[in-house]
Amino acid sequence: MAARGLEGFEVTALTEEAHLPYDRVALSKALLGDVDLTLGQASMWDAAGVDLRRGSTAVRIDTAARLVHTEDGAEHPYDELVLATGSDAAQLPFPGAEAAHVYRTLDDVWLLRREIARLADKLGRRPKVVVIGGGLLGIEAAAGAQQLGGDAAVVNRSRWLMNAQLDEGAGQALGRLIAAKGFEVHTGVAPGEVVTDDAGTVTGVRMADERVLPADLVVAAVGITPRDELLRRANDDATAAGHEAPFALGRRGGVVIDARCSTGVDGVWAVGEVANFEGECVGLVAPANTMAEIVADRLHGGEATFPGFDTATKLKLSGVDVASFGDAFAKEPGALEIVYADPARGVYQKIVTTDDARTLLGGIFVGDATPYQSLRPLLGRELPAEPGAFLTAAGGGEAPETELPDDAVLCSCNNVSAGTLRDAVNACGTCEGKDPVQDVAGLKACTRAGTQCGSCVPMVKKLLEKELQKSGVTVSKALCEHFELPRQELFDAIRVLQLTSFEDILSRYGKGAGCDICKPTIASILASQHSAYVLDAGRGTLQDTNDRALANMQKDGTYSVVPRIPGGEITPDRLAVIAAVAKKYGLYTKITGGQRIDLFGARLEHLPLIWGELIEAGMESGQAYGKSLRTVKSCVGSTWCRYGVLDSVGMAIKLELRYRGLRSPHKLKLGVSGCARECAEARGKDVGVIATSDGWNLYVGGNGGANPAHAQLLAGGLDDETLVKYIDRYFMYYIRTADRLQRTAHWQADLDGGLDHVRQVVVEDSLGIAEELEAAMAAHVENYEDEWAATLKDPERLRRFRPFVNAPDAADESIVHVSERDQIRPATAAERVSLGATIPVRTAAGDSPEGV
Repeated sequence: MAARGLEGFEVTALTEEAHLPYDRVALSKALLGDVDLTLGQASMWDAAGVDLRRGSTAVRIDTAARLVHTEDGAEHPYDELVLATGSDAAQLPFPGAEAAHVYRTLDDVWLLRREIARLADKLGRRPKVVVIGGGLLGIEAAAGAQQLGGDAAVVNRSRWLMNAQLDEGAGQALGRLIAAKGFEVHTGVAPGEVVTDDAGTVTGVRMADERVLPADLVVAAVGITPRDELLRRANDDATAAGHEAPFALGRRGGVVIDARCSTGVDGVWAVGEVANFEGECVGLVAPANTMAEIVADRLHGGEATFPGFDTATKLKLSGVDVASFGDAFAKEPGALEIVYADPARGVYQKIVTTDDARTLLGGIFVGDATPYQSLRPLLGRELPAEPGAFLTAAGGGEAPETELPDDAVLCSCNNVSAGTLRDAVNACGTCEGKDPVQDVAGLKACTRAGTQCGSCVPMVKKLLEKELQKSGVTVSKALCEHFELPRQELFDAIRVLQLTSFEDILSRYGKGAGCDICKPTIASILASQHSAYVLDAGRGTLQDTNDRALANMQKDGTYSVVPRIPGGEITPDRLAVIAAVAKKYGLYTKITGGQRIDLFGARLEHLPLIWGELIEAGMESGQAYGKSLRTVKSCVGSTWCRYGVLDSVGMAIKLELRYRGLRSPHKLKLGVSGCARECAEARGKDVGVIATSDGWNLYVGGNGGANPAHAQLLAGGLDDETLVKYIDRYFMYYIRTADRLQRTAHWQADLDGGLDHVRQVVVEDSLGIAEELEAAMAAHVENYEDEWAATLKDPERLRRFRPFVNAPDAADESIVHVSERDQIRPATAAERVSLGATIPVRTAAGDSPEGV
């Protein structure tokens, strides 16, 4: 459906929550850490004609006067009213229900986080968390509780988990997989009471068979209740006035709508969980988004109708894949079920077709859901191959290639068809006046495909590459115009042939003279393989400006000096040296976000003098100028903090000293937190380490920057030796296989299999290269030498730090500083003019001045 504008509309959105509208699909992410779940761009609420009223609770609808009354006494007139009031978490129907937490809103999630941390402190052990409800939300809540440091148990009255989406075979397979991850699973028996002591503290859950499950915290995730209280109140008001109730309500709640999403009351529409269509209210994002599209179309004079509920479900947690779509229970008359089950592996795959085994009606996948991506858009269509070919777990290889028809919905969350994506790639029909889209990020921005649950992204990427190839656009992975090989293949070729110079590499694999893309890339590859001084043997001419100076150039032509402060720990004596150097050379000082001290304003000729004093005091280069390890941030840990579980400072120092100087495709940052409070913000780092009572949890692929990403759990409960071993493997595998300037988060996402693939390589050694990766890291550690210490030993290397070749003792007089807040800063253009100084023109290739 084409996008519709706001021209001619004034939209007022009333929401009782204080947050901007957010993505409930990703609510579990907020349980594990601070993450922005805001839907779309926050700036959309600043658009002309849009008025978002946060914390404004609607309490009454007057359909006759076309008014909405809010709790603060305000009246909001409307021409058209769209009800999207959603649902509440259903309450437990037995004694003690008031002592249970629910899992529905962002505030609910934050409260759970705080409560689990509080209980861990109070009890001095992992709190026991019982989740009542074995559906999607219940399993996500249990997984989050476990990762936050609790021992999780899931209770489901049905004989198997996710019984609304999975048949018994699939549910039993899921139960085995979940149990193998450390969860307790109790199915086939109903809970009957949340047990509390005299003080109201939760102590357990009494089951119908009189067993009592020990519990410190109970979470209720037993379904939803449509929030239709506004409609019930409107009906009560009408009947009290002697009129007919305006709204028809469903037997189990919700306001009845027709295929137009109209409530039957003039000008009143309903979407989402509050909307009862054909006797059902469904708490899934895809039908809610479709309903919203229907209403938008109707308000613009269109004739769109709601096709019915798309109940496809995709869940991935702790390495467990689950997917269900279409007629998963084979209720259609004559439906065939083609099933592969391997109970020992916890794998279950089922495809449901018509009785001639041709048309796809639905499917269920547990343990291996890879066919879901290809099959989901083919629902209701003839399969391109016999059904058994899609049961990949049976050993038949990958699912057959499929050419999706234009009207096949590829992104069900946002109802984006394959044709819409093709239009965006070939002519950008969805964005008039814009160039065709040629990358996944552009497709997401243009069509919204893949922006919610994300399960369709692999198919989006595959479609993009096919369309580019069809239109004659070669999907090239070449490093640059001089090297046809991508970085990964070039890295392997250099490693296998043990090449050590740019000239040899260029003569074998390249052409021309090289450029500012391939030169620094090859310099980085050589440095990461050989740990040699980066500016020797002609490699100095390959480097970016910052690497050539072994310092970050700033806007005024001066440089910053960043000594390494491993783990943020520094002695008073070394602090005093830094202070003395800053005073002596007139430098601006700033504590960085990575727990270091940055000294700004150093002249090129002063760099060797400054580093001489710092190195004499026992410090070394923090390498803030390189695509390499930057910092390992840490909290104070168990050494001092009363909440600390393990020695985070000691581990941070160990890791920083191990990986210092490690050159890579992009900068690397680590964080080590001593407990689940996460003061070191470890999950925002390329590698994050968080202490638990069972050992270290290792998270990978977190990045800040313009496209931030939260790190994901790779392995948990690790001892020191295993932790270091896994990080060694992870970094070396990243260095060998990532593209140029590709952060770990994007590298990880682009790998076929994503985090699962990384886990198989790093933890399970699926490629048989673990020892090789560890040996490569050991060689780096053994051969490490501080670059500035090496520079100061060699007069020839020091020649690089003369400001002018023809006048080696002359200073650069174009550098002008002024005083602000008792420190220096570069003079502005106006200040330079007033001081009679020239305005220099400077260029710096490659790196930005950011270096913390």
